[in-house]
Amino acid sequence: MTTTLPLAQSHCSDDSSRWCETVFDWTSNAWLANYSEMLIATPLRILLIVVVAFLTRYVLHRIITRLSRTNGEAPKLLQPLRERRGEAVSGETLAEQRSQRARTLGSVLKSVVSFVVFVFAGFYVLRQFGVDLAPLIASAGIVGVALGFGAQNLVRDFLSGMFMMIEDQYGVGDWVDLGEAGGTVETVGLRVTTLRDINGTVWYVRNGEILRVGNSSQGYAVAVVDLPVAHSSDVARAQEVAQSVAASAAQREPLSKDVLEKPEMLGINQITSDTITLRLTAKVRPGQQWAVQRLLRAEIKRAYDEADIKPPYPAGRLMPEPGEQQ
Repeated sequence: MTTTLPLAQSHCSDDSSRWCETVFDWTSNAWLANYSEMLIATPLRILLIVVVAFLTRYVLHRIITRLSRTNGEAPKLLQPLRERRGEAVSGETLAEQRSQRARTLGSVLKSVVSFVVFVFAGFYVLRQFGVDLAPLIASAGIVGVALGFGAQNLVRDFLSGMFMMIEDQYGVGDWVDLGEAGGTVETVGLRVTTLRDINGTVWYVRNGEILRVGNSSQGYAVAVVDLPVAHSSDVARAQEVAQSVAASAAQREPLSKDVLEKPEMLGINQITSDTITLRLTAKVRPGQQWAVQRLLRAEIKRAYDEADIKPPYPAGRLMPEPGEQQ
């Protein structure tokens, strides 16, 4: 006696997947068994891909967050990178600079991780629908090139910001000269650096437009004090008084906490028809050079008055009288 197989089993006999036979055994429904791959297997695989993608992203983000955490010391994310901060930088300022640098790099890494994970997940999902990925990848490459040309300034800003972060060229609280603008760094982003100058003006500088960086806050700074004296003054005596007063002031508050080494008298820096200019320098904490210069000038001016060391012009005259020999 010949037995005819059910339609579903006849169909499932050539099916490479066992879903058809399994569903037919469970439900005895030929139509559901025939379309089990599309209605059950494919959605389950897509769901699995999405779940794995989100779990992978979550785990990688947690790792990056842990690496970016300071906990009172340098973040582990920054340890393989070069750090240009010297011991002269205060602990609070250094912690703030490290924290922002780590947060910015961590944010970039999280964005890259999310992009890569979801792109791969999207490719795997498309494969479940039988989409040929080769033309899609080629088209995406062409679109990427077009966008790269159209947004090349944005890409340049982004890459410049990345290298500035990695190389630790400057950080929050540093006094920098960026060419067109100079001031204290308030924020460092991947596209824009924000400065506040001495007049309180906020400058937004695109990272891709920064061709050079002069940082006055890394390691140490130098306070330069130029002292003009008259030709009739005893230059040797003027140098001796300035050196002695500066050395004494550097050992007292408020300069003692900012001056790192004993001030040095370099000697005559310039001679003009009216003035002899002496130059004195002092190695100081970064960012404190201007305050130290002002205080040293005040101390040395007082000492010059007491020692009768004359300024270039008599008191009350800013310039020689008209017709007076220059």
